[in-house]
Formats: sequence, C-alpha cells, structure tokens
Amino acid sequence: MATYNGTSMSGASALVKSLEASGVEVAFGIPGGAVLPLYDPLFDSKLRHILVRHEQGAGHAATGYAQVTGRAGVCIATSGPGATNLVTPLADAAMDSVPLVAITGQVPSAAIGTDAFQEADIRGITMPFTKHNFLVTNPNDIPRAIAEAFYIATSGRPGPVLVDVSKDALQAQTTFDFPSSISLAGYNPQIAPTNQAIEDAAALIARSSKPVFYVGGGVIKANAHRELLELAELLGAPVVTTLMALGSFPGSHPLHLGMPGMHGTVAAVTSLQKADLLITLGARFDDRVTGKLSTFAQNAKIIHADIDPAEISKNRFADVPIIGDLKVTIKALIPALTKALAKNRPDLTPWLRQMNSLRDKYPLGFDNPPDGAVSPQSVIQRIGKISDPDTIYVAGVGQHQMWASQFVSYEKPRTWLNSGGLGTMGYAVPAAMGAKVAAPDTTVWAIDGDGCFQMTNQELTTCALNNIPIKVAIINNESLGMVRQWQTLFYESRYSNTNLESKRVPNFPMLAEAMGCVGLSCDRPEDVDKTIEKAMSINDQPVVVDFRVHRDAMVWPMVAAGASNDDIQIARQTAPDWDSQEL
Repeated sequence: MATYNGTSMSGASALVKSLEASGVEVAFGIPGGAVLPLYDPLFDSKLRHILVRHEQGAGHAATGYAQVTGRAGVCIATSGPGATNLVTPLADAAMDSVPLVAITGQVPSAAIGTDAFQEADIRGITMPFTKHNFLVTNPNDIPRAIAEAFYIATSGRPGPVLVDVSKDALQAQTTFDFPSSISLAGYNPQIAPTNQAIEDAAALIARSSKPVFYVGGGVIKANAHRELLELAELLGAPVVTTLMALGSFPGSHPLHLGMPGMHGTVAAVTSLQKADLLITLGARFDDRVTGKLSTFAQNAKIIHADIDPAEISKNRFADVPIIGDLKVTIKALIPALTKALAKNRPDLTPWLRQMNSLRDKYPLGFDNPPDGAVSPQSVIQRIGKISDPDTIYVAGVGQHQMWASQFVSYEKPRTWLNSGGLGTMGYAVPAAMGAKVAAPDTTVWAIDGDGCFQMTNQELTTCALNNIPIKVAIINNESLGMVRQWQTLFYESRYSNTNLESKRVPNFPMLAEAMGCVGLSCDRPEDVDKTIEKAMSINDQPVVVDFRVHRDAMVWPMVAAGASNDDIQIARQTAPDWDSQEL
C-alpha cells in the first residue's frame, strides 16, 4: 500500500486502503447513514464484505474468524444503535483476549454532543472493555489510527480495539499516508521473560513432588501448544486445560487430566487442590476455576507466566512471576528445566498414580434417560466421534457448552470456540459463520441450545446467501437448561420463566428451511447417528438439526457457585472421600 502514499483521496477511501494495507481479507458489517461514505469505496475493493443481519452477528463472526486464524477480525457498524449493538461482542472479545478491530461511523464532528440523530458516545461506552479506542474527526488521522488499532489488537495480550470515525472525516479529502511502522509511547509489551524468572521457575519445579500444569487460553493465543507438549513430557507432570485452553494439549494424552473448574473432571479439580506447585501458563485464576478463592490450592506454590503483567498476582499471589510471550517463555524454560532436572529430578510416580486413579475412578459419563428420550450428552459425543478430527466446534453458553467441553476430545488448538469469560448466549451461530469463513474447507459444527439459538439465528440467512455451510446442532430441551438445573438444585424445582416450549414453537427445521438451510430433526436415540451422518453429507448448504433431547439431564460434576472445589459434587453425591485417597 506504500504505492498509494501521497495520493489524494477521500477519508473513506483512505480507510479502505488502510484495511487492505493491514492485511484484512474479510469484514462483517451493516451499512447505515454515518458509515455510508465508507461503503462506496468498499464496493470497488477486493476486501470481502459479508452483509450480516444484525451487528451483534458481525461482532461474533469477527471473533470466530479471529479465534480460528489468530489474526484480527473486523466488523463494521454505523453510529448509534449500530455501534451499541457491537457492545456485547466487544466485551466478549475483551474477556477472552480476542484480537478484534471494530469500525464504527459517527455523526459529523460538528454535531457530536448535540444528541444528533443516531448519535451515541460509543467511545465512552466501550472504553472499559476495549484495549484502546479512537475517535477520528480528521481524515488525515485515519491511516495511522487503523494501523495502530491492528497493532494494539494483535500485540501483547490480544483484545478488541474500536475506531469511531465521524461522517465528515470520511467525506473529506486527504492525502493517504500509511505508516511503515508503529511505535507507541508507553505501550511496549514484554516479549522475552527475564533469565532470573526462568531460572527461579526451573529450580522451583525441580523441587516439587506434586506439580500440575494449569494451562489457560493464553497458550493458544501465543501458538505455544508444541512447546507446551515438549515441556509437559519433559517433566512428566499432569496437565489441566481450562475451558478456553481445550485443544492446547491433546485431550487423549496420558498426562491430560481434563478441564478444571465448576464443571471440570474430578481428577483435574483435585490435582489443583492437592498440588504443591501450579505451573500456570496463560491462565488468570478465574472464579469458575478456583471456586472459593480462599480455599483454592492452599498448599501450592505458584509459578504464573503471562504476557499481561496486570494478571500476575491479581487473584492469587505468584511466588515466581514470569512476564512474557508464552511461546518465548516456554522455549526458554525447557533448557533451564532440563538443566535443573539433571541435578535433581523428583519422583512424580506416586503423584501420577494418585491422579490417574482418580481419573479412572471418576470418569466423565452420563446415564441414558429412563423414559427412552434422546440423551443430550450422547448427541454431542456422537457428533465428536462421527466428525473428522479437524472439525471446529463452536458452542453457545449453558449446559450444551459444558457437555461439548466434556464429551468431545480436542486434540488440536483453535478447534474449540466458545464465549468463556462473558458467557454470551447467541454466540454460536455467528461465531461459527466467522470460523467457516476463516476455514472454508473445514467442517464447522455449532453446538447450540434452543435458548441461545433463538437469539442470533437470523445469521443463518447470511450463511445461506454467502455460501457459508455451517452445521448447527440444537440441543433442544425446551428450556434455559443451565438456569433450570440451578432451579432444580437450589430453588426447590420452582421453574420460574425457564420453559421455552421450543419443541412446540418455533418449528426449528421449518425455520431453517425458510432461511435457505436444510432442516433436520431427531427425537429417537436410534436415529442419532444416521441424522448426524445425513448432516455431514450436506456440504453445499447450512444444515440445522433439531435434536429433541431429555429435558432434565444435568451437567456433572459440579462445584456450586461460591463453594470450595473440595465440595465438588458428582451427580448429586457429596464430594469424594479425599482422605481415603491419601493425597
């Protein structure tokens, strides 16, 4: 794009050229009055624009695209309600550290602050949950703002950046000048860890007899999965991967204990509780993992490696803090640990035997419904078995999300997408759309609930019209399932406003057909496999399958909100007798 430098053009053209110069291939958006000048030069650009049906869909699609590619996703909206409809995707991306650049139109600069038609202070609204944001009123500032936005979104800890551009800045003439490099005063993410931190971590690991790798989504963001595998096998310690880290370590690996947290495996939860050392890589000690924080891993020392210094010791004091890119950090830790273990290699055999015993004694499982209805867990498990190993799974939020995390084995990074931190219902369909755009030759399954699906299913029209053949499995228990589960357990089965009646209205297969998709349904256990195989055979249209499942299936194990991880419940049982395990 340097060839365009010095060329006179409109601010809108400068914005499009800046997106092209930033390597953008696709953007998701909807035009409107304030951003309309941008859409005219976009008409002539090679940049692919996908016209969504709702701005929230644009934001989640950009997130899905970013999570699969590792590059920044792009979404575009007009001022006022267009921009405010991006608030949820931006907050979602911030919580899950997803690189996102949102372009919003704004009313003319002279009208800002006058409550003009479709005016909203989107910069002020989104400031708490964007990594940075810009209000651009001078067309000369557009190229640099876009370049800086992509640099900030993708460097350090990834996150969303908003660029709000006034309509008059888009319409005015400017001389295009795209910066060849970006350097921002005060923003210098630390990439390489200090030698002292690496040496201290290696020494502490070599003294540990009950270490656990506590792995978070940062490992995937840093593309450090190969390094993690090498480090884990070097030490031979158990590995737990959080909801956002599934696929960062092969789910079938003998060292993998599963997912920790509120609905984690007994072995994973217990390993953290009973460890003497947590080797924490790109995780943030989230409340869904720690349970009651004061009782979490009370006897463990903490090594905490993260590129974001604000996370270090935020929730749990780090005995050895390591600030830096995780790929660089783990690469440095491998030779340091090799040297430390040559001097003193602890015997981890008893520790591994205890954890493996728990994994064998308390495996994930489910009972088939006594009334002969379809088991939701079995549907998801069979999708995982029948689909090819490169399949990308995108989940909404709720019971189906937890079952998808439990009953599909994730062997590769970037094959499991979900809204982890914000817990956004309606995430799955548009995020699956973005994922399929990013990986058009890969099967993409959206595992959705009947409640989530009804929030953003209009994007199936977008998929049908743009040849984006995602597959959607609706786990239809005609309820807000996770809320119903809590009402069963904690509110004496008083089901206040959780009955969706989704097996009656709407008719999901007919709705799918109306939006240009193939609609299928399944309500008998013996039909599950052939229905999945039918969906798998259709690759030229989006497919929606209404799996009508047992209503009262529950997600187990479970640690109740605010409870200690020591009180993990296994299908309404009390916690295992830890004393008898001699841990």
